[in-house]
Order: sequence, then C-alpha cells, then structure tokens
Amino acid sequence: MGIANYEIVVGLEVHVELKTDTKLFCSCSTKFGAPANTQCCPVCMGFPGALPVWNRRAVELAVLAGLALDCSISSYSRADRKQYFYPDLPKAYQISQGDYPLCRDGGLTVSLGNEKKRIRISRIHIEEDAGKLVHRGESTLVDGNRCGVPLIEIVTEADFRSGEEATAYLQQLRAVLLTAGISDCKMQEGSLRCDVNLSVRKEGSQALGARTEIKNINSFAFVRKAIEYEAKRQIEVLESGGSIPMQTRRFDAATGKTELMRVKERSEDYRLLPEADLPPLLLSEQDMEAIRRTLPELPAARLSRLVEQYGIGEQSAAVLTSVSALADYFECGAKATAYPALLSNLLINELLRDFDGEEFASSISPLHLAELAELLGEETINSATAKKLLPRLTEGESTPRAIVEAEKLSQIRDGEILLGYIRTATEETPCAVADYRNGKRAALQALLGRVMALSAGRADPTLARTLLEDVLKQNDNL
Repeated sequence: MGIANYEIVVGLEVHVELKTDTKLFCSCSTKFGAPANTQCCPVCMGFPGALPVWNRRAVELAVLAGLALDCSISSYSRADRKQYFYPDLPKAYQISQGDYPLCRDGGLTVSLGNEKKRIRISRIHIEEDAGKLVHRGESTLVDGNRCGVPLIEIVTEADFRSGEEATAYLQQLRAVLLTAGISDCKMQEGSLRCDVNLSVRKEGSQALGARTEIKNINSFAFVRKAIEYEAKRQIEVLESGGSIPMQTRRFDAATGKTELMRVKERSEDYRLLPEADLPPLLLSEQDMEAIRRTLPELPAARLSRLVEQYGIGEQSAAVLTSVSALADYFECGAKATAYPALLSNLLINELLRDFDGEEFASSISPLHLAELAELLGEETINSATAKKLLPRLTEGESTPRAIVEAEKLSQIRDGEILLGYIRTATEETPCAVADYRNGKRAALQALLGRVMALSAGRADPTLARTLLEDVLKQNDNL
C-alpha cells in the first residue's frame, strides 16, 4: 500500500505576538532587537513577590482577533499556570489560558483555486511568550527579552488535508491579522509562528492516528515542506510495520526533514492550575461592542467589493487584499481612472516584482500609475512604452501624459507608417519570411519583434501583427 492510500490529517496552532508597546503583565518594552536581557523586570522574570497585571490593550487585541475570525467571545475567561521546565522559561511555568479561553468556535474560509474551504477554529487564548535560547557553538545562552511578550494562540480543528491547504490558511490568516492591526506578523522576527499537529490514516478510516507536533515553524514554505516530509515519514514507518509514538519534533530547513526533540507531553503533564495572582477577565456586551466598532473591513469582504466595484478578477483582488496598504494604493488610483483592471495589472505585474509579501510601499504615486493605465486604456501608448515609462515615474520628474506628449511616444496606428516598418523588416530578414511560409509560426513573432524595434516600441502591436500577416500572404508586397 503506497502513499496514495493514506490521508493526511493536520491541525495548526498559530502563535501571534500582539501589537502592543509593553508586555502582557508588566511595563517592559516589546521592541524587537534590543540587546539581550535589557527588557526584563522582576515580573516577567518571575521573581518571588512580583505580581502580574493584565495589559488592557493586549486583551482588546485578542478580542478583536476573535471577532475577526467569527469566534464567540467569552464574557468570563481566566489565566492558568502551565507547568513545565525549560531553560527559556525562568518561572518554570507559563501563564496561559486552559479550560476557560477568551474565544471559541470560530473559523476562516480559505480559497483554494476555484474552491473554498471553511477551516474551523476551536479556540483563541491569551498567553505570555517564553524567552529565547541563543546557541553559540557548544554553549547555549538565554535571552529573557521575549519573556512575557503578549501572544494569542489560534488553534484549529484537524481540518487540513495537505500542506497546500495549511499554507493557504496561514496566508489568509496573516492578511486578517495585519488588516485588523492585531500583529505585525513578521515571521522573521518570530511575531507569527506555527506548530503543526500531524497524523496519517488509511483512506476511508475515521479514526485518528497517533500525532506528532512540529514546533515553531516561521515560514509558510517551511510549513508546507514539514507537512509533506512528516506525512511521508509516518507512512513509511507504518508500511514497514512500525508504529508512530507521540512526539515533539522540529523542522530542519537545511535538510528539509523533521527531527525528534522530545517525547510528546500529555495535557496532564502540564498540571494546569488557576493563576491566583490574576483576576478573571470579565467582559460586558458594551466592552465587546466597543471593540467590534474598531474592526476594519476585512480582506474577504474587501476582496468581494473590489471585484464588484472595479471589475477586476478575483485572483488579482486576492493579491491586492493580502496587505491592506497594497489595497489602499490600488483604490486610491482606481478612483482616478476608467481602467481599474489595467491599473491592477500594472500594479501586480510590474510594481510587485520584488514585493516580499511583508510591507508595501512605492515611490510611484498611485495617481501617476492610474494615469499610465488611462494612457494604455485609451490606446495612446502600448504596453512596451508603459514599461519604459515606469522607471521614470519613480523619479517624479513629470506625469506620464506630459512625458508622452513631450517626447512623442504615442502609439503609431497609422497603417501606411506601419507598412513601411513591415517592408523594411521583411527585407532585412528574408530567412524569417521563408521560415514563416514553411510553416514555422515562431518566425512571425521574430518579424513582429523587428517591426517593434524599428518603431522604437511605438507600433500598435495588434495592428502591426494583422498588417504583417496580410503582407506575408501577398508575395507581390515583398
């Protein structure tokens, strides 16, 4: 029995650092990149007698995340002590939420090509982050700056059946969190990290297999690779007659493999106890409604509106709504042109060539890009000229229309002028003409390229192609 006879079953636990200036239970800064152990105090380091206090803004952002992900918000939730010993946890316990989480029973609809799938979110709870281990050769140092940084953990049901589904979910979840201002989601800084819980079972079976947990993956690509490798590994173990123990594993990006970290803890091993030093979180309907009013238009709603309002494709709208600044840029330009679809194409295909998916900014004004789309739409210029103009727009020297008029860059649509270029092109490249007549269609593109070069890229490519085909069919014109 091969891999095709098995089903992958995956659930995700996504740890998201909340966008606050101070930590969850103290006034220490959350700023990233400070020298080691310079943003710590007795509270976040767990010194005896130091008492934690809830960070109000962290609670508000956690509620906002729950609302954005269609969760029910609990009017009563509480903190617990999750007991475990690890070098980056100075208190030997983590303040988290166990039986009474802040948010429950939500979900996020994920687009997978032309299909959509609802991923269930079982819970969102607040917890503090642990510190960071810094490995130097055979030594390991502890940096406590991250201790106490406010997190939410977003836990899904085991609804994923492939690495592709998991990646699509994470990308759309990130877009929601960014749009709502809940987190900066900088994966390279650890603001968004993912644990993968994975098991396999034979197709048709409803029973869940023994699962492994792959910890702290900080890249969408690595999540997909980790799922694909771990599923293959488990299937090979089962096919060889072995069994899968519950384990915690790590993903090695260099090898593309998962490696054993430790035997998986069971829930009773954490010995969850109510946190006596913190009062429960009590939220009224008025509290929740006040937070709900701060919720902006979310990516899914904005995507639908962009498609309907501007007539762009759903795939293009999905790219634009992945980062709110990108959608804002598009909408600013779209209001200034009758050709929003062309604007969208210019933005996505040209300005986003080096976009890393994190933050968007452009030195080209959205109004200038809209004017370029206008020139394309009214056929004043062609796409080749538009591409040549783009670098000059970053200099801000003039508007696109002014440059076109001053330098006479308008598209040539005069048939007689185009025929002159065509005759020259066919006379200069007789071999290409012969190849075309012998059935080599690629020769037509070579001839058209020569026509475009002779016209300095200004020829209307559609009209030039039509005229070129007519000329090639008429021997007397050559």
